[in-house]
Amino acid sequence: MRAWWWLWVCCPGLGSARLSALRSLAEKSSVGPDELWGWSRDQLRDALAWPESLLDSVERYRAKQGQRPDLTVPADVLLPGDPLWPDCLNLLDRPPPLLHCRGRRSLLNRLQLREAIAVVGTRSASNHGLAVAEDLGRALARAGWPVISGLAEGIDAAVHQGCLAEKGSPIGILGTPLDRIYPAHHRSLQERVGVSGLLLSEHGPGSAVRRGHFAARNRLVAQFARALVVVECPERSGALISARFAMERSCPVWAVPGDARRWSCQGSNALLQDQAAPLLQPVDFARQLGPGPLTSGDGTSRQRELLEAVGEGSSFDDLVKRLQCPPGELAVQLFELECRGELLCESGLNWKKRRP
Repeated sequence: MRAWWWLWVCCPGLGSARLSALRSLAEKSSVGPDELWGWSRDQLRDALAWPESLLDSVERYRAKQGQRPDLTVPADVLLPGDPLWPDCLNLLDRPPPLLHCRGRRSLLNRLQLREAIAVVGTRSASNHGLAVAEDLGRALARAGWPVISGLAEGIDAAVHQGCLAEKGSPIGILGTPLDRIYPAHHRSLQERVGVSGLLLSEHGPGSAVRRGHFAARNRLVAQFARALVVVECPERSGALISARFAMERSCPVWAVPGDARRWSCQGSNALLQDQAAPLLQPVDFARQLGPGPLTSGDGTSRQRELLEAVGEGSSFDDLVKRLQCPPGELAVQLFELECRGELLCESGLNWKKRRP
C-alpha cells in the first residue's frame, strides 16, 4: 500500500490538506489507496467535493501513469505510516505529505520524541552572534543534544559548524531539495551534516525553489524541538516565525541578548520582553538542559543508537541502511555489544536484544 500512497503524493495539486482528506476517506470507506486510484471522477467528486480543476489534474495524472503505474518509491523518501515517520508531524495544521532524508536515520527517533534543540537566527549576523552560535553548537554537542537548524547563511551555519567540531549530531531542515545547495558555498557544510547528522526536506529533486518554502520549513524546526534558541534576528525574520510556532505549542524559547543599537538584534531582543528566557552562556544553558539523549553513561552514543535501531530484531544489512554506518564500523560495535551481553547474533546475521 505504501507505493500507492507514494503515487498519490506525487499527483499535482494534492497538498497536505487534500492528502489528509484522501487518507481519511480511505479509512472511512475501508479501502486502500490502490482501490481509490481506480475510483471514477464522479466518485471522487462526490466523496471529496474537489473542484473540477483539481479533478481534471487528477485525471490527466492517472492517464499519464497508465494501467500499470511505476510504484518504485525512492530510497530517500519517508511517508506517513512508515516505521521511522515522526508522528509528531501529524499534529501540525499542515503536516508534510512526505520527507526526503539523508544521513543517520536513527536520529529520526530523537525528532519523534522531540529530543533535539533548535537554534535559529539571521543570515546577516554580527561577529558576536556568530561566535555565540558556534559556542552553542559545541556546548550542545558535548552535552549529547542533537542540534536542529536550517543550514542557512549566518547563525544556522555557525551553530552546525560548532556542532560538527565536537563530533555532534547536526540536523538540517532545508527549504530546498536535498540536491540543491543553498547558498552554493555551503556544499561542504551540507555534505558534512548529511554524513555526521541528518538532512530533511519536503521537496523532491528538481522541485522549484520558492521563497515560501523557507518560511514553511520553520514549522518543522519548531515542531521537532525540545527547546528553541534565537541567537540574533531583526524585527522581520524567519527566526521569529520559528519562535512563534514554538510558543504556540508551549516549547520553551530562549533568546541571546544583543546590541540594542544593532538592527539585526531588534527582533531577538524584543523576544526577551515577551516570553523568551535570556541565554547568557551556552555552557550554562546546556547544563540547565541536562544530559541529552545521545549521552551514554556506559558506552558510546553510537552504541545506544544501535541498540534502539535493532529494536525487536534486525539484519546486518538493514542496520547498515538504517544507521548509514560503514559495515566495518558497525560490525565492531555489534561485536562489542554482543560481548557485553546486550545483543544476540542469530543465524543469517540477524541481531536481537538479549532478554534478561
